[in-house]
Amino acid sequence: MTLLIEEGYHQIMRRPPIPGLVMADGWLQPYSRQIRDRQRLFDLKMKRINQRAGSLEEYARGYRYYGFNRDAETGAWTYREWAPAARRVSLIGDFNGWNRESHPLERNERGVWEITLPPDALAHGQKVKVHVVGADGTGRDRIPAWITRTVQDPTTYDFAGEIWMPEHPYEWRNNGFDPSRVEVPFVYEAHVGMGGEEGRVHTYREFADEVLPRIARLGYNTVQLMAIQEHPYYGSFGYHVSSFFAPSSRFGEPEDLKYLIDQAHGLGIAVLLDVVHSHAVKNEAEGLNNFDGSGGMYFLPGERGRHPDWDSCCFDYGRDEVIEFLLSNVRWWLEEFRFDGFRFDGVTSMLYFHRGHEPFGDLGAYFGSSVDLDAVAYLQLAATLIQRVKPGAIAIAEDMSGMPGLCRPVDEGGIGFSHRLAMGIPDYWIKLLKEKKDEEWSMGDMWHTLTNRRYGEPHVAYCESHDQALVGDKTLAFRLMDAEMYWKMAVDQQSLIIDRGMALHKMIRLVTLATGGGRLAEFHGQRIRASGMD
Repeated sequence: MTLLIEEGYHQIMRRPPIPGLVMADGWLQPYSRQIRDRQRLFDLKMKRINQRAGSLEEYARGYRYYGFNRDAETGAWTYREWAPAARRVSLIGDFNGWNRESHPLERNERGVWEITLPPDALAHGQKVKVHVVGADGTGRDRIPAWITRTVQDPTTYDFAGEIWMPEHPYEWRNNGFDPSRVEVPFVYEAHVGMGGEEGRVHTYREFADEVLPRIARLGYNTVQLMAIQEHPYYGSFGYHVSSFFAPSSRFGEPEDLKYLIDQAHGLGIAVLLDVVHSHAVKNEAEGLNNFDGSGGMYFLPGERGRHPDWDSCCFDYGRDEVIEFLLSNVRWWLEEFRFDGFRFDGVTSMLYFHRGHEPFGDLGAYFGSSVDLDAVAYLQLAATLIQRVKPGAIAIAEDMSGMPGLCRPVDEGGIGFSHRLAMGIPDYWIKLLKEKKDEEWSMGDMWHTLTNRRYGEPHVAYCESHDQALVGDKTLAFRLMDAEMYWKMAVDQQSLIIDRGMALHKMIRLVTLATGGGRLAEFHGQRIRASGMD
């Protein structure tokens, strides 16, 4: 049992000598010290958070301090931005004719710049940026880091922040949706812009009105939305995020996204955000990179701060301000838009400095010097926060390494996610169809791949996902039937290719559903069964 001991004004956690993770799996005994070290780091960070903000929940309300906020009594505006190495910072926008001299911010001892403006200085819908003279002496117009809406000029393609405080906030109709009622998540992965039939970017409201009813009729109870966080390059499928608190304006206004989630809840469907906290776009014009001219700030310095495969920036999870930014981002999406949880993208890249490039041949690979312990602690904090803000929320980790304890409670020495995305399964199916003849399929290999998971750690199993279907490959249906689908799909036409493709497609879905998810598991006091597919 965990004991709390008063020491001054602070509470220090006393952990059992043997972590629960080791008690449940004796093979982890040689790594008890490393697991305890992770728990101590988590406890230390939690202690510092409690000292500063009183609780993890309050700490994750950074959006009420940073960015643009209004005083409830006077209506005055306050804008704050963390830029510790900057030499000068000024607010620019429609309100001052984009004058870089007229509205300078003042810096405090924490490296936070601040300005207070009268109630009539800013108005809903006005464009804004912040001009930063960095440590390197260069001046750049930047998008405010905590901005909640950005828009792109259709002619210049330039992004700008936009003041978004509508006079009449969205009125939710389907209140009280409880994600814990989704005992078995059947996940429909979707991209709003590509969700329609026409060759154009579709909208939040079109998805809500036209696609969600189909998803409900097909029996899915969970929708995972890609590409919601704002990103400058549409072809990145939303994985090169520039503005973390802003829903993409390509698909409509923030109220339209709320309408989508509201409609989903009315249909009994939970909505997950495909959240990207593993990296960020390297663009300086739109994103966070080199914000104060120091070369790092939000991201690790040097080569560790650059992802070799994604051409993007990797966060510095050891910096308090970065943790506050990311945790506040988690709470923002849960509270402001009522998402029911997350699918954390690129968790493998977060966990290891080698970004997943080294093999995981033995348990030691999960506890060596290549593990980013600050990233582990951040994920533990995020998982804890999610359950405190929205008990029963779904938190899926996209991890291909198989990190032990990923889906076990933090108090046991785990990381605290509710599910792990079984990435090897969709990879297996597409590889099998591409490289093996039907008669070469091995039932042993199939069974091993579908059931290869740690006991007591729920998984979500996909037959295919965007990684296979969009990134340089085809969907399973196209891989099986290809062009024959255009000419031989009528009921009065005969085609061995179509017959084989339809049969194997159904069989792949059935066997994945039957074996790929996981058994009942105890998690944060709730019974969660994990079995889902796209």
